[in-house]
Amino acid sequence: MIDTLLTPFQFAFMQNAFLIAAIVAIPTALLSCFLVLKGWALMGDAVSHAILPGVIVAYIIGIPLILGAFAAGMTCALATGYLSANSRVKQDTVMGVVFSGMFGLGIVLYVWIDTNAHLDHILFGNMLGVEWHELIQAAAIAALVSLAIVLKWRDLLLHSFDPAQAQSSGLPVGLLHYGLLAALSLTIVATLAATGLILAIALIIAPGAIAFLLVRQFKTMLWVSVLICLFAMLSGVYASFFLDSAPAPTIVLILTVLFIAAFIRRTALTRRASRKKISRHETEQALP
Repeated sequence: MIDTLLTPFQFAFMQNAFLIAAIVAIPTALLSCFLVLKGWALMGDAVSHAILPGVIVAYIIGIPLILGAFAAGMTCALATGYLSANSRVKQDTVMGVVFSGMFGLGIVLYVWIDTNAHLDHILFGNMLGVEWHELIQAAAIAALVSLAIVLKWRDLLLHSFDPAQAQSSGLPVGLLHYGLLAALSLTIVATLAATGLILAIALIIAPGAIAFLLVRQFKTMLWVSVLICLFAMLSGVYASFFLDSAPAPTIVLILTVLFIAAFIRRTALTRRASRKKISRHETEQALP
């Protein structure tokens, strides 16, 4: 029985999958807290889809894929910001137009060129086939993004809640804004090998959303989201071995179940508190 449970750890490809899962979990979880508070869920979705043409162009001209992915992600973010600031169209509408256009461009470029790369691996990841250079690249990005967030989380928190107050306090609002966008782009690049472009959005939104439902203090929310993401990533990789399923969708399903459980718990606690408040009010009215 014990030998069966330990079977996934005996294969090198599973060991690499566990490693990339643990590496990616930390920056995505930390970043998700700020995206949830700032209301940037759609921005994360837009950047993840917009990376595709950058990856294809980088492949065509022979440069590292990470450079093309990062350039495309930042181009999408900057274009969205410029168009929403200089037009009557709302930001969510602009993001929908920009990321769908760039994603369509990426598909056209992929069909146009002759490549051995599998589109499924780009879109959905190839966690079981991750190589050492991808592990090193993801670890470097994860360390950079995580360190920046840990050092500047208070400034980023104030900027997320009240940009005007952050500016009046002397904080570099522009640097914080574009720094967060750069961290978002880099983090999605780091998840490229693990979950791909489409499923990356779950990792940069769900952990923060779950932690938001469970705790009240933001500092606690940060480390709770990391624990949730680590659990989902590692258990998803482990379960996929026995279920004979792809790791990335399994991870997303676990995150979805955790979110539903956290939502039910929060709803139950809210109703219980409301009933206690009503009961206390009725008791006070009944007293002479």
